[in-house]
This record gives sequence, C-alpha cells and structure tokens, in this order.
Amino acid sequence: MSSPRDIASAQPLTSRPVGRRTVLATGTVGAVGVAAVSSPLATAAPAVAASRAAGDGTVFAHGVASGDPLPDGVVLWTRVTPTAASTPGSGAGPKVTVRWEVARDAGFRDVVRRGRFETGPSRDHTVKVDVRGLRPATAYHYRFHLGDATSRVGRTRTAPAHDATPDHLRFGVVSCANLQAGWFSAYRGLAARDDLDAVVHLGDYLYEYGPGEYGYGQSDEDIRTHEPAHEMLSLADYRQRHAQYKRDRDLQDAHAKFAWIVTWDDHEVADNQWKNGAVNHNPGEGDYKARRARAHRAYDEWMPARLDGTAALGDGDRLYRRLRFGTLAELSLLDLRTHRDQQVETTPTPVPNPDPAVNDPARTITGNRQMQWLKDSLSGDRPQWKIIGNPVMIAPVNFGALPDPMVDAVHQVTGEPAASDGTPYNTDQWDGYTADRREVFDHIRTHQVKDALFITGDIHSGWAAELPYDASTYPVGDSAGVEFVCTSVTANNLKDITGTPAHTTSDGVAETIKANNRHVKYLNWDDHGFSVLDVTAQRAQMDWYVIGDRKDRNAPITWSVSWRTDTGTGRVTEATKPVGF
Repeated sequence: MSSPRDIASAQPLTSRPVGRRTVLATGTVGAVGVAAVSSPLATAAPAVAASRAAGDGTVFAHGVASGDPLPDGVVLWTRVTPTAASTPGSGAGPKVTVRWEVARDAGFRDVVRRGRFETGPSRDHTVKVDVRGLRPATAYHYRFHLGDATSRVGRTRTAPAHDATPDHLRFGVVSCANLQAGWFSAYRGLAARDDLDAVVHLGDYLYEYGPGEYGYGQSDEDIRTHEPAHEMLSLADYRQRHAQYKRDRDLQDAHAKFAWIVTWDDHEVADNQWKNGAVNHNPGEGDYKARRARAHRAYDEWMPARLDGTAALGDGDRLYRRLRFGTLAELSLLDLRTHRDQQVETTPTPVPNPDPAVNDPARTITGNRQMQWLKDSLSGDRPQWKIIGNPVMIAPVNFGALPDPMVDAVHQVTGEPAASDGTPYNTDQWDGYTADRREVFDHIRTHQVKDALFITGDIHSGWAAELPYDASTYPVGDSAGVEFVCTSVTANNLKDITGTPAHTTSDGVAETIKANNRHVKYLNWDDHGFSVLDVTAQRAQMDWYVIGDRKDRNAPITWSVSWRTDTGTGRVTEATKPVGF
C-alpha cells in the first residue's frame, strides 16, 4: 500500500436552511396537502446527479459509501466488477488491486490520503478501507480507481474532536426499506439535503423474502422484484440481495452524499430472529446459526461499518458500538437480535393470556455483556446527549381496547399479536423483556442520568414518547428519557395493510393507544419517509418527512411534524417548524 501524504487544514461543510413544510423534490401536492414549492436544499440535487454521471457505472455499478466517522478517520466502501463474470455472489473473477484517494476538494487537486486495496471473489470484490489521519469535523471527498475506470466521487465528514463543543449536530434517521414494497424516495430526500453530519440507519436495510411474499399493500404487489427470486439463505443469496439494493439510484446517492452509521434489526437475516432461531426460519432451511453467519458475513462485506471495531473481515461480528461527537452527543448503536432470548408465546384471544415470562429476569433482549455496555453508555461522564440507536421500541405500549377489525392489522405491522382487551402483546419489543427495560431505567434513575434519547425504527410508524418509570401512574412521576421513532422507508404500515385511506381508521387506533399510554404524545401509523434529528445544548428535535405513493419513483416529499425535548426534562413537546427554518 502506498504511503499517504500528511494532511493540512480542511474546510468544514456548510449548512443550508430548510423551508417550513418544504417539498424536497419536484411533484404535486404531498400527503399533508402542502403546495409544491422550491426547496433551498434542491440546489444539492444537480451536484448529486453530476457525481453519479461522472463515475464508471459498469466497473463501479454499486456506488460508493462511507461510514462510522471518527475525529481522525472514516470507513470507505465500494465494490468493483472487474469482468463480466464477476457478478455479486458468483465467486468468479480475478483478484484485483483498487486504488483509493481522499481529498479536501471535489476536483482532487489536494489529495491528503491515498492507498491500494486488494480484493477478489473471496470477499465478493468489495473494498472496505478504514482511513485514518484525517482532521476532525472536516469535509472530505473520496473516489476509487480500477485500471482506467474511476468511481463517482463521494463526500464524507469526520466527527468533531472528543473535547470539541459543536453548536449542533444533525442526522438523517431511517429504517425498514423493503425494495419490493416501493421506490426509495426517502433516500432521495436525504440525498437532496446538504446539512447532515451523517445518516443513521436503525435496521431492516434489506429484506429476506422472495418475490410475492412481502410487497406493496394488502395484495403484496411487487413494485420491484427481489433478486435472487427466492428467500435469502446462502451466502451467495445474501450477497446478491445486498448488491440489488446497492444498485438503487436513490440509495447510491444518499450513500455518496453522507457517512452512514448503521445497525441491523431482524430482516438482515430473517424475520423476528433471536439468538438461536427466527420466526422465518424452519428446519428445512438448514442450521440457523450457519445462516446467520452467512448473513453477517455479507453485511460485513457490503456495509461501511466497523464490526468488532475494525473494517477487516472475519474478525468477529459484534455490531454494537459507540461514536462520539465532541462533548455534545454520543451515539450508541445496539444489536437487539444476536444476543436475545426467544420471544414468548402468547394467546391474545379469547381470554387474555400474557405469558409471565415477559417479566422473567433470566430472559434478555441485550445479552449480559451488551447490557453492561449499554449502562456504561448511559453514564454521567459521557457527552451531554446519550443517543441510543435502538432497533425496537423501548417505551411500554398497551394497545388498549382496539376495534376488533384492527387487531390483526396491528399484528401485521408490529409482527406480534395485539389484544383487543388491552393486554400489551408486542413481545418482540422491549415489552417482551421487561426486566431488561427495568434494569436500564433503574440505572438511569439511580445514577441521575439526564438527556437519554432513544431513536428507534422497526415498527413502520412515527412516534414521540416519554419513558415513564411507572406507566400506570404517569404523568405522575418522572421519565427516564424520551424516544423518537422514525417510520419506514417503504415497508407496509397500517393503512397499507387495512386498505383504508390514510388517517381514517388508523387515527382511531392511534388515539386509543395514546389514551391508554399517556406517555405517548405522537403516533402516525400511515406515512412513509425519513426523519431528521438535530441536537443542541438546549434541546433535541426530530422532524418527520413523509413521501407520496411508494409506487411513484418521483413521489413528493413534505415536512409533516416535529417534536422536541428540552435538556434535562425527559419530556416531549410539539415544535412548530423543522430545524433550519
């Protein structure tokens, strides 16, 4: 590998404001009835398109990406196709040496790091480099070369120095992107922005199902068809599915624009997985742990993340990790699948039958080692905002007296039975592991931890909730922190499953849940999109942006609502406008 040059100073990214209820892409009136207007951020779109067009789309067909920013480094990623036979998952093709370079400018007149990386079929021709020696809180551009072919230019940003005091941090937040269920307009919305420090993906980056198994709406229509044309099982299957997702134009643009910070949920392996199995795994599909190992191997190859603290392959699959952003915030990413005990069996009807095992202290969602690590993340000597990247909801949720026709629909969204009589039955969430949740909340209360903020995906809906120590008496008593839940990029939500117009029957379900859970302040069952989290020393705010029809590749994107929590309060209130306005 060639010796990198020393670096000098570099310029930070600039931020641009977001207009109130702004449409982020061209189109007609959006889901919230906002007239289409020109966005200040839309000026970023031509640059994104130019970057895409400038790269070799044959050799570098899967784009470029960066991730896990540190004050002095970042992971860079791409995949090369050196020959026509070197298709993803084929195991074919030669070993090749790919050159990479990092510069302070998009024209690469001032290259600050460069090197070489050997790849081949043993790693599916992926390239993953942990570049160090960079300056904190600084924007960089990067690209790759193979022979005469050059990739598109990616942009990334390092984290602030550990002792820095940034005035704010801003992250895109997404989860649950099912390619068969629609186009990734949410990623297009993120790529159109120019004001994010990174994008946080909270899991279900891809889905394991075959064609026709889990698509758009009640009929499971395939807007796009998964490759390979069956459920992922083999290493080749997982590699091919990752490759298909990485060929999506909007996902490529979002990866090229910002560093990504990712964790997995269940569908990266199989639906409702736990440490020794999964709901969507049967004995005829072979050994589950072998299947999971193959899925994790492909994830390590294809994602710009450090597993076990490195960008190397084969040195472990520990994904939970921390990333610090000065004294303002630290982001702790959880893995709530690999180490959890099996979900409890429940019988929601005709008589309530909550399995007492949900309260068994011997059962865990985190595993013992990760639990201790999480409590260390929630300590007073950590940065001000303790942001927990939390794949499944931690807020207690009692579904209340739902209308009978809605019970099965809610079950399909949450993945677990919902009881019409009010019993909390979503046992795939922290509700199924209440001893672990109590241990976390007791730790926060005992150590007087402030500004604990859980950001969550999984449930295909938007939520803003407080985290009561005692939900039965709340709002009497205190809160351990707050939770903001982003909706899905495309995976079906309540209206999609019931086939009813948006914000009709589902709004009644939302009101019932809020009435039975006074700590839940906001709930949107019906919209898809992305969120933006902005933190300052005074408050943390989440903005929800929603898209139009998932069938429409150019669906409009609009701001929907914003909620905030002021420092030290453990409470949420609605904000009147999105950040940057």
